[in-house]
Amino acid sequence: MKYIILLLTINAISLCSFAQDSSEQAYKIYDVKNQKTIQLDALIKDIKTTDVLIFGEEHNDSAGHVLELEILKRAAQVYPGTALSMEMFTTDVQPVINEYLLHLISEKNFIKESRAWNNYNDYKPLIAFAKENQLNVIAANAAVRYSNAVTYGGLEVLTKFPAMSKVFFPPLPVDTATGRYHEKFVQTLGGHDMGNMKIYQTQNFWDATMAWSIAAHLKKNPRKKIFQVNGRFHSDEKLGIMMQLKKYAPGIRATNISCFPSADFIHPDWKKYSGLADYIIISPEIKKQGT
Repeated sequence: MKYIILLLTINAISLCSFAQDSSEQAYKIYDVKNQKTIQLDALIKDIKTTDVLIFGEEHNDSAGHVLELEILKRAAQVYPGTALSMEMFTTDVQPVINEYLLHLISEKNFIKESRAWNNYNDYKPLIAFAKENQLNVIAANAAVRYSNAVTYGGLEVLTKFPAMSKVFFPPLPVDTATGRYHEKFVQTLGGHDMGNMKIYQTQNFWDATMAWSIAAHLKKNPRKKIFQVNGRFHSDEKLGIMMQLKKYAPGIRATNISCFPSADFIHPDWKKYSGLADYIIISPEIKKQGT
């Protein structure tokens, strides 16, 4: 009997060790400032003086979505009152999100009326955790009808909207960033003509709206943290949202993460990635069948 108990104990320890090793192999975190890899708990501890932790993801990265939930869980535990802010929902559906968090409407109605993304299931665990733990969720982005208007009419078109509409986007005028951010955007489009900069203005409008949404929440909830989730182009190199935040909340302390699958996961060239963010998180690159 003692032998059986000992054997079961050894097996249990082995399984725990295997699970831990598998988790550690699923991703790597690099602390750019201190030039070393760290564990997730160390990252959570490091953001003690941070107001906003911005997680730059690739929208189809499964490992990144798992990490987002884990970071939110740990941040909420260590820093009570942490709010979740998301690119995936727009400012005009904030009442719908609030109603769902308060258990007043069904999930079916929530998904439909919040205009949830097609890959909502990737973000559902974040919403579910926030709902269960009574965390605020900020619908941070600009509605498609407004961003489309900017794409076709430029940022100046926003001045023509009625006052009731303007409550859903930041104070005008919205700044259009120059320099490195513009260069990156042109490179991403392959150097093609951008219709008198209107597409780029839309990008800046998204950034500004998310930054404004974050700043507004912090103003109402001082000394609380925000965990912001967005595509990493919006925050890599501390551009985009991070630059716009300086306008809406000059004293804000923001930290960014850039998370993506990496072909050099086994032996990463951290120096190559160090300009992207305060923390780099990489996962193994999954090869498609037939490649």
